[in-house]
Amino acid sequence: MTRLQSTFAKGPALVCFVTAGDGDTAAILDALVSGGADVIELGMPFTDPMADGPAIQQANLRSLGAGTTTADIFHIAARFREKHADVPLVLMGYANPMITRGPDWFANECRKAGVDGVICVDIPPEEDPELGPALRAAGVSLIRLATPTTDAARLPAVLEGSSGFLYYVSVAGITGLQQAAQASIDEAVARIKQHATIPVAVGFGVRTPEQAAAIARVADGVVVGSALVDLVAQHGANAAGPVRELTRALADAVHSARSG
Repeated sequence: MTRLQSTFAKGPALVCFVTAGDGDTAAILDALVSGGADVIELGMPFTDPMADGPAIQQANLRSLGAGTTTADIFHIAARFREKHADVPLVLMGYANPMITRGPDWFANECRKAGVDGVICVDIPPEEDPELGPALRAAGVSLIRLATPTTDAARLPAVLEGSSGFLYYVSVAGITGLQQAAQASIDEAVARIKQHATIPVAVGFGVRTPEQAAAIARVADGVVVGSALVDLVAQHGANAAGPVRELTRALADAVHSARSG
């Protein structure tokens, strides 16, 4: 089993997102793990993060302003893998930084750094050859996104060639600004699970343990990003403590659904 498969096999997983190069990333990643995060998404900063709301846009700008490069991100990933052998690590970002040196280069760097999966926001299934074959050849999961507008006709294309987990974006629009009604999440997850053979994780707008627990009762994973990125913005170099605290509360809520 892969790290992602064995993690989701334990029950609902807490997936935590932070932006690489925003604050003391190594300390923040350690805080996520010690707080109980099951899967970590590491955002690759980009100049035009079109799917992200103000919190993650500002995190991108802070990281790029500090000079973060793709090489830095792989260095962070490799050090993380040395310290945390069993925690899945996923890179999330946009096509330009991923394919500028060629998809094979990027996929091999992921493999060497111990990256388990990649989420590319702006490569749709129809453009899978841009990155998908290279990732699969390197043993790296291509994790795709589904949204409220992904209907039954399109879902098979989204699932084809996808592995690790499916990320269900629970609201149409940008990250962090709104939270979907739980009833709509329940319906969407049930519908997707009729077709999906991989775990389904739900994100966008999840900020509290109560929201996370409700989603964990129906989904295989809960993704939290903007709430954590806000803490990094607020606390800067001292963010690790507050990040660990929020992660622990979220993890307890998600994991309690395993026996609920």
